[in-house]
Amino acid sequence: MTITPKQLHVNLFEMACVSHIVHGMWRAPGNSRHRYGELSYWLEVARLAEEGLFDAVFLADVIGTYDRFGDGTAAALREGLQIPNLDPLMLVPAMAAVTQNLGFGVTFSTTYEPPFAFARRMATLDLLTQGRVGWNIVTSYLPSAARNFGLEDEIPHDQRYAIADEYIDVLYKLWEGSWDDDAVVNNAAAGVFTNPDAVRPINHDGRHFRVAGPHLVAPGRQRTPVLFQATGSPAGLEFAARHAEVVFIGGNTTQAVRDNIARTRERARAHGRNGDDIRFIVMAGIIADTTQELAEKKLEKYRQYYSVEGALVHAQAEIDLRRHDPDARIGDVLKREGVPFGNMGRRFHPDQTVGSALRQIASFDEGRFFVVGTPGRIADEIERWLDIDGIDGINLRQYHTFETARDFIDLVVPELQRRGRYRTAYAPGETLRERLFEPGRAHLPERHFGSRYRNPAALHAPAEPLFPTETFSKAS
Repeated sequence: MTITPKQLHVNLFEMACVSHIVHGMWRAPGNSRHRYGELSYWLEVARLAEEGLFDAVFLADVIGTYDRFGDGTAAALREGLQIPNLDPLMLVPAMAAVTQNLGFGVTFSTTYEPPFAFARRMATLDLLTQGRVGWNIVTSYLPSAARNFGLEDEIPHDQRYAIADEYIDVLYKLWEGSWDDDAVVNNAAAGVFTNPDAVRPINHDGRHFRVAGPHLVAPGRQRTPVLFQATGSPAGLEFAARHAEVVFIGGNTTQAVRDNIARTRERARAHGRNGDDIRFIVMAGIIADTTQELAEKKLEKYRQYYSVEGALVHAQAEIDLRRHDPDARIGDVLKREGVPFGNMGRRFHPDQTVGSALRQIASFDEGRFFVVGTPGRIADEIERWLDIDGIDGINLRQYHTFETARDFIDLVVPELQRRGRYRTAYAPGETLRERLFEPGRAHLPERHFGSRYRNPAALHAPAEPLFPTETFSKAS
């Protein structure tokens, strides 16, 4: 019996700003990051990604600034660190217009803007792209984001997820239940474009949202866009288990990655889903060249431009590590300074030394999914990620735009194709969901929570909240 090897899914990891995650690299000769505000830049991104047969361009986003390190927002502005920053949803139609197959993942927060307007914008993208879009669900963790929307401080973490659970419930009702598949009849002879009996209000009246409907957009090919989510917390895991189709996963060791995947699948099964209803994606750093020596020289060249200050700003670091004894433990330094171990806990450990943390930053925080070398060496490592770690794909971190993507396409993709690990062509007319799962699966599967609203009667039956012990008020 011949076993077909698992193929790698690849998204080009982007953000509509100068400095996304590899800070300082915008200064490198030939880097095009400063062109983020030119439409021609995004058309080039899209054409390149489609040439490389990528699944999608994945667009990250924030709706606040990184203002807790150093002199506040000024540091982020100097670094170009995710400010200035464009709305990712606005970029998709232009990129879709110059491609036929490429998908698009866009980030949008459930915390501060009402669901009805977002449902319309996202459904518009799904309709115009013929089902090539996905939504990265976030709840926004920056305190500055809360202040931008009139709040004194950020909403507590678990409360944001409870809001998100009702938010997406409203979206399912609009996307899945408000219009029948055959609502649009386009009958010129009868003078009827849409059958009124096939469209209905949702009349959602919940703890956080009241939405009458009906939805303003006729169904696109996917109805609900592909649902992406990153998670690490217990509340985030539970949310992903009910809703997410693609989960961004992490882990410092193979066992940690495998455990995270197994835990998510177990919780998904508890919500009536299959374990394989979720694809697992990691952020990966890949630096390729024709020889190992040239690849390592490329890495060293990139490191010359990396900004430690930018990394500290992005980490919302409570202290400037550069000003402390490299042999001191971070936890001790924070205690001496009277600063809680908060944001720095996202990247560092209290027992870690200041020096080791600075070395980690200077090395691009390379982590588990990082490889430098020849196409053969990189393909070997990717095969281990697929077969041993158990992941399904990567978000390709960009060091140098467009050199990183071009190197991957020209050097790594042919080697992966030779091994049967990468598609050699797109399937004509497939939606993004079909690309990630299987042909003919353009909609959410019947076992997914959101599919219940295809039955109009379910629109009026209150859904069981994911977080039933929630006690905060509707006004909050």
